[in-house]
Amino acid sequence: MSTPEVFDPPPFAGRLSGHGGSHAVEVARHHGIDTMFTLSGGHVFPLYDGAVNPDPTMRLLDVRHEQTAVFAAEGIGKLTGRAGLAVVTAGPGVTNAVSGVATARFSGSPLILVGGRAPDSRWGQGLLQELDQPPLLDSVAKRAWTVHATEGIGAAMDEAVRTANGAHRGPVFLDVPMDRLYDQAETELKGAAERADRSPEPGRVAEAARLLGEAERPVLVFGSDVWLDGAARTALEAAEELGIPVITNGQGRGVLPGGHPLLANRARGAALGRADLVVVVGTPLDFRLGHGLFGGKDGAPPAKVVHVADSAEQVTDHMTPAAAVWGDLSAALRGIADAAAPTASARSWRQEITEAATAAAASDADVLASGDTPVHPARIYGELNRILDDDAVVIGDGGDFVSYAGKYVEPKHPGQWLDPGPFGCLGTAMGYSIAARLARPSSQVVTLMGDGAAGFSLMDVDTLVRHRLPVVMVCGNNGIWGLEKAPMQMLYGYDVAAELAPQTRYDEVVRALGGGGELVTDPGQIAPALRRAFDSGVPYMVNIATDPENVYPRKTMGV
Repeated sequence: MSTPEVFDPPPFAGRLSGHGGSHAVEVARHHGIDTMFTLSGGHVFPLYDGAVNPDPTMRLLDVRHEQTAVFAAEGIGKLTGRAGLAVVTAGPGVTNAVSGVATARFSGSPLILVGGRAPDSRWGQGLLQELDQPPLLDSVAKRAWTVHATEGIGAAMDEAVRTANGAHRGPVFLDVPMDRLYDQAETELKGAAERADRSPEPGRVAEAARLLGEAERPVLVFGSDVWLDGAARTALEAAEELGIPVITNGQGRGVLPGGHPLLANRARGAALGRADLVVVVGTPLDFRLGHGLFGGKDGAPPAKVVHVADSAEQVTDHMTPAAAVWGDLSAALRGIADAAAPTASARSWRQEITEAATAAAASDADVLASGDTPVHPARIYGELNRILDDDAVVIGDGGDFVSYAGKYVEPKHPGQWLDPGPFGCLGTAMGYSIAARLARPSSQVVTLMGDGAAGFSLMDVDTLVRHRLPVVMVCGNNGIWGLEKAPMQMLYGYDVAAELAPQTRYDEVVRALGGGGELVTDPGQIAPALRRAFDSGVPYMVNIATDPENVYPRKTMGV
C-alpha cells in the first residue's frame, strides 16, 4: 500500500432530522467514518441509537477502558489517513481519554473525540460528572469546544472532521450536553466551504533544491506525515531519482522498503553524523532526530538543515533551517527532485553509506540467531522476520523491547508500522491492534509489547475476543522496567521502582479472557510458538522470558 486510501468528501450538505445523536452520526458517515469506538455511558446513548436505527449505519465497537477506544480511533487515523471516531461518556470518560488525545496531537494523527456532558438545563446544580471539559483538552487538541444547540451538532461534527483531517492533522474534541443530544431538531446544512491552497511556494522549493544540488553528503529523512499526507509514492520516486541515503522514522518507515539500497537506517549514526545537508520531510526536529543538530562526527562541520513540513506551523522554531518549505508534501518533494541535481561527491557518499548499512545488517546475524538463555530480545526478531508477510502490520507498545524492534524490523510498505510516537505513551497496544485488524482484515497483525506496557491495556484482550479480532501478541518479558532500571543504576549505582515479577504469566491472562497463549523460555521454541499464534485464529499471546541484562544500548536516556 503506497498511500492512504484517497477519500476527501466536501463539507456535508443536506437536511438533518431526529435527535442530536443521529445528526452527528449522519455527518460522520458522510466523511467515511464507519466505526464508533466507545465504552457505554448514558450521556451518549443517542449517538448509539443514531448508529443502529432505523438500520445499522455505523459499527459500534465497545471496549473495556476509554483509552483503548481513543487509541483505536487514533490507530484508524494512522492507518488510513482519515479521522477515526471515539465516543466517551462525561467526566471520567473524558479524563480517561486525555492521554490518547495527547498522543494523537504529538503524532499528527487525525482523530475525533466526542464527549458526553452534563445537561445544559440543570448545569451548575452539582450534577453527576458535571465538569467543563474543553479546557482540559485545549492544550492537546487542535480544537475543543461545546455545542449548546441540537441544531448545531451536525455542523459541529462536519467542522470537527474537516479540522482533524486538514493539515497539520490532529485530534479534535467535541463536547455535547446530554439534553442536546437527546433533543429533536431539524436543520439544513449548505456545505459551502473553500478548500485551502496548499501549494508550496516555488521560491522556497527552488532554494531547497539549490542546497541539495550543492551538497556533497546529503541525507533525506522521511517521517510520519509523508504517509499521512499521501506522499509516500512520490517520496520513494524522489529518493530514487536523487539517489541519496534515506532514513525513516515513525510512519515514514516502509516508504523505502526494508532491504532497499538507499535505506540507511542501519547506518543512521554515520549518515546523520557526517552529513553536510539533511532534508527532513514530514517530521519535527525533536529528540528522535537530535533536535536537528546533525553533522559534527569525525571532524565534519555541522550540517545544514532543510525542513519540509505539511503546514507552516510545523516548521521548526527552535532553530533556523537553511531552507524551509511547507504545503502539500507530494508537490514539495516533486518540485525539489525535479530541480535538484546531486553532485558526483553525493553519489560516492551514497555508496559509502550503503556499504555501512550493509555491513551493519550483516553484523546482526549472530545476535538475531542467539541461542542464549534467557532469551536475547534480538532472537525474537530474527524469528519473527522470517514469518512476517510483506503486508503485515507491526505494532510496538513498549520501551526497551520495542526499541529492538525499531532496529531489526523494517516494513516492506508504508502504513504498516504503529508506535506511540514522540509522546511515548504506553498502553496503545490493544487500541492499535483493534484498528489494524479492522483496517487491514486480510493482513497479519502482530503487537509487540514489553511486560511493563502489557499492564496498561491487557484487559482489552476481552474486546478482541468479543469482537472476533485475531491478533498475535508478543511480550518481551524481562521482569523489569528496562528504560528506567539501567539509567538509574548508571546515575545512582542502585535502582528502585524498576522491578516487575519475573515470568509473569501474561499468556494465562489472555487465555482466561478467551484467547490463546503460551510461555516460551527456550529460544528454539520461539519460531514454533509464533507459527501456532498466527495459525490460531484467535487473540494469542506468545509470552517470551527475555534476559533482563540485555538492555537496548543507548547514548542518552532521551532516545
